[in-house]
Amino acid sequence: MKFTPALLIALATLASAPAFANADLAQKKNCMACHAIDKKVVGPAYKDVAAKYAGQKDAVDKLSQKVIKGGSGVWGPVPMPANAQVNEAEAKQLVQWIMTLK
Repeated sequence: MKFTPALLIALATLASAPAFANADLAQKKNCMACHAIDKKVVGPAYKDVAAKYAGQKDAVDKLSQKVIKGGSGVWGPVPMPANAQVNEAEAKQLVQWIMTLK
């Protein structure tokens, strides 16, 4: 089977679409005002969150609730406010994306 350059680009775009969609969701829900993928802003870098919770089976559920309800004390003295604009499905989608970052 031969792959043309256009087909390879299309396949690559489809494969990366969920990652872009989740980054777009993080931007849309204003998460990027306090977080960045690879550096601390107000809150921790998403890569640091992924590393800290790697291997924890309940990480997605635990962090999804933190996204919605907020939290404090884990990453320093600045609390993360509740995010009423994020529903449970969106929070889970965001956290699943964050956990893939390395």
